[in-house]
Amino acid sequence: MPATVLVLVENFNAYLPRLEALGFELILAQTPATRARAIVDHAGQIDAVLTRGPLGLSAQEIGALPRLQIICVIGAGYEQVDLQAASNRGIAVTTGAGINAPSVADHALALLLALVRGIPQADAAVRQGHWPKVTRPSLTGMHLGILGLGAVGQAIARRCALGLDMQVSYHSRQPRPEQPYRFCPTLLGLARDVDLLVIATPGGAETRHLVDHEVLAALGPEGFLVNVARASVVDTEALLLALEQRRLAGAALDVFDAEPGVPERFKRLDNVVLTPHVAGLSPEASRDTVDMVGRNLQAHFCGQPLLTPLALPLPGRG
Repeated sequence: MPATVLVLVENFNAYLPRLEALGFELILAQTPATRARAIVDHAGQIDAVLTRGPLGLSAQEIGALPRLQIICVIGAGYEQVDLQAASNRGIAVTTGAGINAPSVADHALALLLALVRGIPQADAAVRQGHWPKVTRPSLTGMHLGILGLGAVGQAIARRCALGLDMQVSYHSRQPRPEQPYRFCPTLLGLARDVDLLVIATPGGAETRHLVDHEVLAALGPEGFLVNVARASVVDTEALLLALEQRRLAGAALDVFDAEPGVPERFKRLDNVVLTPHVAGLSPEASRDTVDMVGRNLQAHFCGQPLLTPLALPLPGRG
């Protein structure tokens, strides 16, 4: 009997036939209502779940799926997946860390350029018949700070160091001595040193509000912030106040606390660039992500080692 996969993710439908071609049966449940209904109606059929970090899979949902054997998480984040509940049941969890890194890095660089060079404002002015000659900084020679030097952070660093001749420093849980960038032991120290801070660290309780009013103050009135990771890493109220009071030069955001909701205060600002959580989306990234899910599913159901397993907490603690 083929394994049945409950698909909670959006934006990958064009590539899901690749999973069906491998013999998996799919149940699409890409809204909260269809998700709840699918778990009730198909609880006895679901062997695997395909989700992403913000969508997650709760302990209650895991408990309602008696046949569940594996959870495949798209992307690097897994903050809303109850790992303890999965561990307690012996359910494997895989991630897609690094697969969409080129796409996210491209988008981060586009946001940096758009923000610092004022591209959206210039475009809007020309469309309205204006011809403003506004002087904007050049990124070349600026000092870039990256919070999190995983696959995405490294891809951003390479683009900025090699393509824009920027000095690059970073802060992460552990230094990466194999990388040619300067490690800063504290985020506050990093923010004091740099002109631009890019957030590329996973979300979750450990990173919640790492970028707070102190970090924003250290970045200063000429500093720029770009977030292509998770909104929870930044204290949104502190960021809004810094932008409104011009204690920060500008911010470019691809992620928000209550997506798809975006605070109206952001929309009223002229020193922000906003995109709808699309940094990781590209045809190449979507294809490769689904292919990795397929390989992990095949490996699991054939009794072979997983390609991208996530280390889980010890069972019995939940």
